[in-house]
Amino acid sequence: ATKKAADAMLALLARGASALRASASDGLIGASRTATKMSGGTTKNGRDSNPKYLGLKKHGGEACLAGNIIIRQRGTKVHPGVHVGMGRDHTLFALKPGYVCFSTDAFRDRKYVNIFPTRDNPFKEKKELRKQLLKGPALVKRVVK
Repeated sequence: ATKKAADAMLALLARGASALRASASDGLIGASRTATKMSGGTTKNGRDSNPKYLGLKKHGGEACLAGNIIIRQRGTKVHPGVHVGMGRDHTLFALKPGYVCFSTDAFRDRKYVNIFPTRDNPFKEKKELRKQLLKGPALVKRVVK
Protein backbone atom coordinates (compact mmCIF):
# COMPACT_ATOMS: atom_id res chain seq x y z
CA ALA A 1 0.00 0.00 0.00
CA THR A 2 2.88 2.34 0.68
CA LYS A 3 4.40 1.76 -2.75
CA LYS A 4 1.03 2.42 -4.33
CA ALA A 5 0.70 5.70 -2.41
CA ALA A 6 4.25 6.70 -3.41
CA ASP A 7 3.52 5.99 -7.08
CA ALA A 8 0.34 8.05 -6.84
CA MET A 9 2.30 11.00 -5.37
CA LEU A 10 4.91 10.79 -8.13
CA ALA A 11 2.15 10.76 -10.72
CA LEU A 12 0.62 13.86 -9.14
CA LEU A 13 3.92 15.71 -9.19
CA ALA A 14 4.50 14.76 -12.81
CA ARG A 15 1.06 15.94 -13.94
CA GLY A 16 1.21 19.27 -12.10
CA ALA A 17 -1.54 21.25 -10.42
CA SER A 18 -4.38 19.90 -12.54
CA ALA A 19 -3.92 16.52 -10.89
CA LEU A 20 -4.69 17.96 -7.47
CA ARG A 21 -8.36 17.91 -8.37
CA ALA A 22 -8.74 14.25 -7.63
CA SER A 23 -11.74 12.31 -6.55
CA ALA A 24 -12.00 10.44 -3.26
CA SER A 25 -11.81 7.12 -5.12
CA ASP A 26 -8.08 7.68 -5.81
CA GLY A 27 -7.45 7.49 -2.10
CA LEU A 28 -6.02 11.04 -1.82
CA ILE A 29 -6.68 13.11 1.22
CA GLY A 30 -7.83 16.68 0.53
CA ALA A 31 -8.47 18.48 -2.73
CA SER A 32 -7.66 22.02 -3.92
CA ARG A 33 -9.78 24.52 -5.82
CA THR A 34 -8.41 26.47 -8.76
CA ALA A 35 -9.15 30.13 -9.46
CA THR A 36 -12.15 30.88 -11.67
CA LYS A 37 -10.99 34.45 -12.41
CA MET A 38 -7.57 35.84 -13.13
CA SER A 39 -6.10 37.59 -10.14
CA GLY A 40 -5.94 41.40 -10.27
CA GLY A 41 -2.41 42.68 -9.78
CA THR A 42 -1.35 45.84 -8.01
CA THR A 43 -0.96 49.18 -9.72
CA LYS A 44 1.04 52.31 -8.99
CA ASN A 45 -1.47 54.58 -10.78
CA GLY A 46 -5.08 55.34 -9.93
CA ARG A 47 -4.66 58.62 -8.03
CA ASP A 48 -5.51 62.13 -9.13
CA SER A 49 -5.79 65.52 -7.43
CA ASN A 50 -8.88 67.68 -7.44
CA PRO A 51 -9.09 70.49 -10.04
CA LYS A 52 -7.91 73.91 -8.83
CA TYR A 53 -9.84 76.08 -11.35
CA LEU A 54 -6.99 78.51 -11.98
CA GLY A 55 -7.01 81.25 -14.60
CA LEU A 56 -8.63 84.52 -15.59
CA LYS A 57 -11.99 85.20 -13.95
CA LYS A 58 -12.55 88.79 -15.17
CA HIS A 59 -11.41 89.93 -18.61
CA GLY A 60 -10.15 93.34 -19.75
CA GLY A 61 -12.89 95.99 -19.86
CA GLU A 62 -15.22 93.90 -17.70
CA ALA A 63 -16.92 95.61 -14.75
CA CYS A 64 -16.22 94.22 -11.29
CA LEU A 65 -17.09 94.97 -7.70
CA ALA A 66 -14.78 95.28 -4.72
CA GLY A 67 -13.69 91.82 -3.61
CA ASN A 68 -14.26 90.13 -6.96
CA ILE A 69 -11.54 87.68 -7.94
CA ILE A 70 -9.80 88.73 -11.16
CA ILE A 71 -7.12 86.03 -11.55
CA ARG A 72 -6.37 82.79 -9.72
CA GLN A 73 -2.76 81.82 -10.34
CA ARG A 74 0.26 79.96 -9.00
CA GLY A 75 3.07 82.46 -8.54
CA THR A 76 2.98 86.00 -9.87
CA LYS A 77 2.47 85.60 -13.60
CA VAL A 78 0.43 88.81 -13.36
CA HIS A 79 1.21 91.42 -10.69
CA PRO A 80 -1.31 93.60 -8.83
CA GLY A 81 -1.65 97.16 -10.09
CA VAL A 82 -3.89 100.08 -9.13
CA HIS A 83 -6.76 99.12 -6.78
CA VAL A 84 -5.87 95.41 -6.95
CA GLY A 85 -4.86 93.27 -3.97
CA MET A 86 -3.04 89.95 -3.82
CA GLY A 87 -3.95 87.05 -1.55
CA ARG A 88 -1.46 84.67 0.05
CA ASP A 89 -2.00 82.15 -2.77
CA HIS A 90 -1.29 84.93 -5.34
CA THR A 91 -4.97 85.40 -6.16
CA LEU A 92 -5.58 88.91 -7.53
CA PHE A 93 -8.80 90.63 -6.42
CA ALA A 94 -10.40 94.05 -6.79
CA LEU A 95 -10.08 96.50 -3.90
CA LYS A 96 -12.54 99.04 -5.40
CA PRO A 97 -15.36 98.78 -7.93
CA GLY A 98 -14.51 99.66 -11.52
CA TYR A 99 -13.31 98.17 -14.79
CA VAL A 100 -10.51 95.65 -15.31
CA CYS A 101 -7.56 96.88 -17.35
CA PHE A 102 -4.38 94.97 -18.15
CA SER A 103 -1.04 96.71 -18.72
CA THR A 104 2.56 95.69 -19.26
CA ASP A 105 5.86 97.15 -18.13
CA ALA A 106 8.36 96.47 -20.91
CA PHE A 107 11.31 97.56 -18.79
CA ARG A 108 10.62 95.15 -15.94
CA ASP A 109 9.02 92.54 -18.23
CA ARG A 110 5.88 92.31 -16.09
CA LYS A 111 2.14 92.17 -16.65
CA TYR A 112 -0.16 94.13 -14.36
CA VAL A 113 -3.90 94.14 -13.78
CA ASN A 114 -5.56 97.39 -12.67
CA ILE A 115 -9.01 98.56 -11.69
CA PHE A 116 -10.01 101.98 -13.07
CA PRO A 117 -13.30 103.82 -12.44
CA THR A 118 -13.82 104.29 -16.22
CA ARG A 119 -13.24 102.00 -19.16
CA ASP A 120 -10.36 104.06 -20.63
CA ASN A 121 -6.82 103.42 -19.51
CA PRO A 122 -5.05 106.51 -18.11
CA PHE A 123 -1.70 104.77 -18.64
CA LYS A 124 -2.04 104.94 -22.45
CA GLU A 125 -0.52 108.42 -22.58
CA LYS A 126 2.56 107.19 -20.70
CA LYS A 127 2.80 104.20 -23.02
CA GLU A 128 2.98 106.53 -26.05
CA LEU A 129 5.70 108.57 -24.33
CA ARG A 130 7.67 105.38 -23.63
CA LYS A 131 7.47 104.42 -27.30
CA GLN A 132 8.90 107.81 -28.26
CA LEU A 133 11.72 107.47 -25.74
CA LEU A 134 12.65 104.03 -27.07
CA LYS A 135 12.93 105.21 -30.71
CA GLY A 136 16.21 107.00 -30.35
CA PRO A 137 18.34 109.65 -28.58
CA ALA A 138 17.24 112.45 -30.95
CA LEU A 139 13.65 112.12 -29.79
CA VAL A 140 14.72 111.95 -26.16
CA LYS A 141 16.33 115.39 -26.40
CA ARG A 142 13.14 116.83 -27.89
CA VAL A 143 10.93 115.33 -25.19
CA VAL A 144 13.25 116.41 -22.36
CA LYS A 145 13.48 120.02 -23.64
